[in-house]
Amino acid sequence: MLKTSKIYIAGHRGLVGSALIRRLQANGYNNLITRTHAELDLRNQAAVQAFFAAEKPEYVILAAAKVGGIHANNTKPAELIEDNLRIQTKDLPNKSPLPEGEGANLTESVFP
Repeated sequence: MLKTSKIYIAGHRGLVGSALIRRLQANGYNNLITRTHAELDLRNQAAVQAFFAAEKPEYVILAAAKVGGIHANNTKPAELIEDNLRIQTKDLPNKSPLPEGEGANLTESVFP
């Protein structure tokens, strides 16, 4: 990655995502794109399509996930896994929801 590469970090407010932001910025990467859950619901294919079409990131780091702690894991495990699978499948370039040609500048997607 070049220092000028356009990098989208999904989940930038979480433990892993926030650490990645700090490390990238400390190493001179300043063309970072972030969106909160309120700004972009990664489970929504139309929203993800619009985001990728508008922003055209070169790299995607997917550190986003729905978490709920022990109680949620015990009481709503299916909801958590369903939401997390939706996030993964809407955000990965090899399963890109973009029409052909619209994600052509995406170089790589990374799961930290």
